[in-house]
Amino acid sequence: MAHGLSGSLEAPDWPPLELDEVRQLLRRYPQAGEGQRIVSRSPRPFSSAGLVETSSRTVFIKRHSSLIRTCEELNEEHRFIEFLAEAFEQEERQNNFSGQQLVQAPLRDVSEETSVCLGEWTYEVHPRARGLDVYEQVISWQPFLSNHHAYAAGETLARLHHAAKGYAASARRTQQLVTSFTIFAGPGESELSSSQIDAHRDLPFLHMQHYLSSRPSLRNYAEDRDWRLDMQELFLPLYRELTPWLPYLEPLWTHNDFHGSNMMWRSNEDDATVISIVDFGLSDRTNAIHDLATAIERNIIEWLRMQDTTADLVHFDHLAALLDGYESCTPLSYEQARALAAILPLVHCEFALSETDYFLSVLHSENKAYLAYEGYFLGHAQWFLLPQGQVLLSWLREWAEKHPRASGGDH
Repeated sequence: MAHGLSGSLEAPDWPPLELDEVRQLLRRYPQAGEGQRIVSRSPRPFSSAGLVETSSRTVFIKRHSSLIRTCEELNEEHRFIEFLAEAFEQEERQNNFSGQQLVQAPLRDVSEETSVCLGEWTYEVHPRARGLDVYEQVISWQPFLSNHHAYAAGETLARLHHAAKGYAASARRTQQLVTSFTIFAGPGESELSSSQIDAHRDLPFLHMQHYLSSRPSLRNYAEDRDWRLDMQELFLPLYRELTPWLPYLEPLWTHNDFHGSNMMWRSNEDDATVISIVDFGLSDRTNAIHDLATAIERNIIEWLRMQDTTADLVHFDHLAALLDGYESCTPLSYEQARALAAILPLVHCEFALSETDYFLSVLHSENKAYLAYEGYFLGHAQWFLLPQGQVLLSWLREWAEKHPRASGGDH
């Protein structure tokens, strides 16, 4: 069974990995050994994956439909993973310690490729991640198990951002199920002054048109729902809150799905630390504040309880711990902290649209597309206009006031 959109388990969209299939694939990876049994299958919904025990080790195998990832597209994230693995290895050598390498590179096959295309499928093979998969059955939008976990996650995310600096690859090309930041990114030049940014307040309309132009199924769907009206009434006011802070967002390749389930932990205790980061499937060139906001969106707000009007959806203790952990490594300026509050109501948008497109053009499911577009893309943004959302944004703005202004900051 796989994780469904509503939080329940449901039949998977993709057939599970089979042992004969895995054995055929592993013949291309002699260093991995011969496949003997599938130890576990991942409940994640967008692909088929699992741990496979071989004659010499345990590996993690993930299979994508070629409609979602070609080898060339998968290699874009693999190059990022390899860069991070090398960066963390260098960090270990410089600090003269071992056992702290947070990211491991994917395995290469006999042709020195990290992805393999066989028929309608695209495969990747990874070393088994170090640590315990404490959140294996926990879906996005579920909270951390403890404040300490939240702190450890924040600290780890800051280390990841530090390791990613210097990775200069362009943003990923148009493809399914990637978290990008283009529609609300402004002119795209971090050097622009706020007064120059002010002249481009209507850019989201043009960027949205460009985003939809390469996704015809999504374009038709959004046109039928009058996306321009939603942009004018819902998203443009939110974007205007962000525009003064856009110059302080430096482009960076980021994880974009930093949930507890994408970290491996030293133990299952409440005070465990993170020892591995996995699943860079949504990674792309965004910025560190966008990624930190995504971590808040994924871990701190219990979106699946939105229909319960009496429920407290926000875990403020976890939020404070996450931010404290991040700033223990990378303190933010006042402007970056204000950008975090302003970007949070918008951070989900492009993945929600990408997910809608996936349901329309790959799964051909109008029902799931409706949930992704109406419930996720529109619904999550609308929530920030409600009392609980406003309380959260006010909390973040007050938190920002404690931060020093950046050099030359004038806001």
